Amino acid sequence: MRRERSDIIAFMGALCLFFSTIEYLFPKPVPFFRLGLANLPVLLTLGFLKPRETLLLVALKVLGQGLINGTLASYVFLFSVAGSFTSALVMIAVSRAFGSRITLVGVSVFGAITSNIVQIILSVTFIFGMTAWVIAPVFMVLGSVSGVLVGLFAERFREQSVWLKRVESTYVATG
Repeated sequence: MRRERSDIIAFMGALCLFFSTIEYLFPKPVPFFRLGLANLPVLLTLGFLKPRETLLLVALKVLGQGLINGTLASYVFLFSVAGSFTSALVMIAVSRAFGSRITLVGVSVFGAITSNIVQIILSVTFIFGMTAWVIAPVFMVLGSVSGVLVGLFAERFREQSVWLKRVESTYVATG
């Protein structure tokens, strides 16, 4: 991996941690629910990072969140790992399969729904049993709304950011 590529991954990883920290300050409307702000850098880099680089960024995001939130040695961390990596794989697949025919809003919603489904299944299987299904509809609605909002912000940023356009053109050319 070239130095420039590792620099952008490190920078975007730091942004993930920044957004995770900001998100941690907001009260949670539902236990265990996160808005997904830390996924903004992941969404923005889908167009120019290689899949393995995107997964490295997600690993930095998850590890950083675990350290910041103090959940590194808990089941919450395992839920985050499973939801984040599954979500990232789906977002990579969707963005590559549909290309310019899907916006970051659509990609973000696919990622949010995937993450929520994985985490609900894990909570049913390992922690709360069948009672976890009670919160599933609320979780899915909130996750979808959050996916739309994060996707709208990412789409708007991608359209207006001169910096991101320069980074994309640099990394697509050197990819």
